[in-house]
Amino acid sequence: MKMKMKMKKKYLIAISLVCVSIILVTYSLEVPRKFEETRGVMDTFAMITIYGNCYEKDEIKNVIDEAFSEIERIEKTTSFYNPKSEIYKLNKYNYLNKEEATPEVRYLLSQSIYYYELSRGSFDVTIHPLLELWKGGLWKEDPFIQRKRINETLKKVGCENIMMNDDGILLLNGASVDLGGIAKGYAVDRALDILRQNKIKRALIDIGGDMGAIGGEWTIGLADPKDPNECITRFKISNECVTTSGNYERYFDPSKKVHHIIDPRTGYSADGCISATVIAKSCTDADALATSIFVMGAREGIELIDSIEGVEALMIGEDGTIYRSAGMREYEF
Repeated sequence: MKMKMKMKKKYLIAISLVCVSIILVTYSLEVPRKFEETRGVMDTFAMITIYGNCYEKDEIKNVIDEAFSEIERIEKTTSFYNPKSEIYKLNKYNYLNKEEATPEVRYLLSQSIYYYELSRGSFDVTIHPLLELWKGGLWKEDPFIQRKRINETLKKVGCENIMMNDDGILLLNGASVDLGGIAKGYAVDRALDILRQNKIKRALIDIGGDMGAIGGEWTIGLADPKDPNECITRFKISNECVTTSGNYERYFDPSKKVHHIIDPRTGYSADGCISATVIAKSCTDADALATSIFVMGAREGIELIDSIEGVEALMIGEDGTIYRSAGMREYEF
């Protein structure tokens, strides 16, 4: 009898251990795990982070591949270097007929014109000739030559030179376009759409500082321009997008006097602030607005943001003063 009791006890212990093992394995499969991948794209690095369960590993990998494929497709469409891209052809021939002008390029140019008008010319995708001028070594010339060449080039700048109708897209007065101020934000939005279509519940996409989040609560640090290892502030976002434009990372000249954000109204580097960060529901909007208000300067830029519902911004003035839109502190901690 005692032997039977002992055997029964051992049997029950064994069953209990098996049950505990099954519970632990099931729990480990269901606890969210981070899946992350970084690739070089759009002249920068893009990182996709997704939280999911271990048993979804293969599906998540496929979703990440699909999102990167979409980003790469947009790069090919909007690149002014790729001879096969629509923008390259538009710049080269100053015209796309109705078969060549896809709805996507029409949308991006329409949005660009909208922000050109909203920002009173501070955001301008026809800035390409000015960028090429500075890339070509204008910073080496004396001020008189710089002013002369800039004045000549400004005749080609202005979104009034973009004509769109049912027959196609036409560029006037030698204009050419550069979608660098809006394309990365658009790529983030399109990649986020793919993640949502695949029922991803928590994710972050970052393309060179243009970021968009799905679910969760994500902490985004704003680097101090004087010390990139330190943060001036931090933001918490869930289903928002964040974009920062700054004058402290990319320059045309070795002495770092001419940064890459050119004011299309003057032809010179914008000098009204050090950085501009925008939070919005759409990364396309955040991207275009960050460039717009950076060029406009801190005070005028914040005034514009306060006039737009659902958008917030933080700007650092040229003297280091921090300016915030009315609701920005709701995201800070």
